Amino acid sequence: SLNCRRLALPAETDDVPRTKTTREDPATQSAEQRLREHLRSRNLRVTPERLVVLDGVLSQDGHFDAEQLLAHLRRQKKSVSRATLYRTLDHLAEAGLIYKHHFDEGHALFEHVHGRAHHDHMVCDRCGTVIEFVSEEIEALQDQICRQHGFRELRHVHQLFGVCRDCQATEARKKKRTETVVPAPTRR
Repeated sequence: SLNCRRLALPAETDDVPRTKTTREDPATQSAEQRLREHLRSRNLRVTPERLVVLDGVLSQDGHFDAEQLLAHLRRQKKSVSRATLYRTLDHLAEAGLIYKHHFDEGHALFEHVHGRAHHDHMVCDRCGTVIEFVSEEIEALQDQICRQHGFRELRHVHQLFGVCRDCQATEARKKKRTETVVPAPTRR
């Protein structure tokens, strides 16, 4: 199962609690409007199932995969097919309401970005923990580099891959145990 921690993230840009979001909330209304406009621009219908998926996505805090979202919706007694869920996630990504991350090969994780501040990620290659962080110094350096090269940034993704503190501690304990094992004397 996925771990997600936040480090030094600025306050969210809306006051809507992440676990109680409904379409009546002002922040959700603009997300719904964005989805409606996206679907209409592609001559697609705005269905109740797609709106259920949007509500489910907005209720998530942190990173989630499609199967976790499907399980969440089913616990909420919401009827959405797996196919509709996956197609709607693609539409939400195209509409700029969620990011689809590939932190490891073949497994996509999502996070909603509506009303959330920009942040970057550290990903543990051992346990899969995703740590969100904000660094004004990194952002300033990226801006400086773009200016130096006459480059106009539209967006960026900054991901660091390595080993988290907990996995480093576990590996150190295992290494220490193997170093302290004394072999049994051999019989002659």
